[in-house]
Amino acid sequence: MGLFISALGLMMIFEGIPYFCSPSHVKNFAQKINEIPDQVLRVIGLAIMLIGLAIVYFGRVLFENS
Repeated sequence: MGLFISALGLMMIFEGIPYFCSPSHVKNFAQKINEIPDQVLRVIGLAIMLIGLAIVYFGRVLFENS
């Protein structure tokens, strides 16, 4: 459970960085996101999830035995 809480906290830190650093860019992107087709957003979302899964997998494999 501790690992889950740590991962959730880390995700929230990374999600908050754009809002803290450049909120005006986030607002502009949020207005333009309606123009992106759903299929493209799905592919981007899948790619991000797979990259995240690979990072978690390799992180656990490489650093679990240390």
